[in-house]
Amino acid sequence: MQVKGALMLLGASFFWGTTFVAQMTGMEGLGPFSYAATRYFIGFIFLTAVLIFTKKSRAKERRAGKLSRGFLAGLISGVFLFLASSMQQISMLYTTAGKAAFITCLYIMFVPLAAVFLGKKILRENWIGAILALTGLYFLAINEAITINKGDVILFFSAFIWTAQILVIDKFAAKVDILELSTAQIFLTAVLSFFAMLIFETPTLDTITNAAIPIIYGGLMSSGVAFTLQIYGQKYAEPSAAAILMSFESIFGAVSSWLILGEVMTGREIFGCVLMIAGIIATQWRVIRG
Repeated sequence: MQVKGALMLLGASFFWGTTFVAQMTGMEGLGPFSYAATRYFIGFIFLTAVLIFTKKSRAKERRAGKLSRGFLAGLISGVFLFLASSMQQISMLYTTAGKAAFITCLYIMFVPLAAVFLGKKILRENWIGAILALTGLYFLAINEAITINKGDVILFFSAFIWTAQILVIDKFAAKVDILELSTAQIFLTAVLSFFAMLIFETPTLDTITNAAIPIIYGGLMSSGVAFTLQIYGQKYAEPSAAAILMSFESIFGAVSSWLILGEVMTGREIFGCVLMIAGIIATQWRVIRG
């Protein structure tokens, strides 16, 4: 995997991790679909502006035969993105943030397993990295007694949906216009979240205005920038390695909660971070070794 791809995926995980703080504060007065609808709408507006700004350069690449249109691929990915993000948001009503981070990131193991069934070869260091990262994630995220509730079950199934979304991106990232793909998936997620909001919730203008800063940050940096970085990064990365890099959102979330919300990281959590860093080093060992 190229270093450029790794940096892009780490950038995506950074914005997803820091957005966790925005979600915690933004959902204090909003339901999960209301927060998602407004957040993804802002992301769509941002990406539409980028699409317009880069229209000529992308058209030149298409005429050269380098890229195909990405809107259809984005709509396919958007279905999985909406389902996975909605399940994750709803589960937070029933479970803890730590367990949510751990169960969601089970895609660290599901992605390489699914990739094998799809005919991809997974390197030994990717398996080693996945096991180290998953173990580290356990120490980072799970501190309370392990019990299973409704939210945990929803999260478990959402991990399969996240796996599907990652594999869809892997299939199309190197073949289509990435900005079109990203814009289309964010657009569909915003639209579906909006209809779900109308059906299940009754937000007011005041509650949306009060959460303006978390919504704007989540919309621009997570929905707009991070998901686009994911697609660009997966253009250069194998899906199993990409899953490990993206799981670092847990570390960035823990650190940002410590810096912004004043939450203290325990020795157990720091040990988990070290194991996850060891996991990423394992996946990149061939690059490091030269």
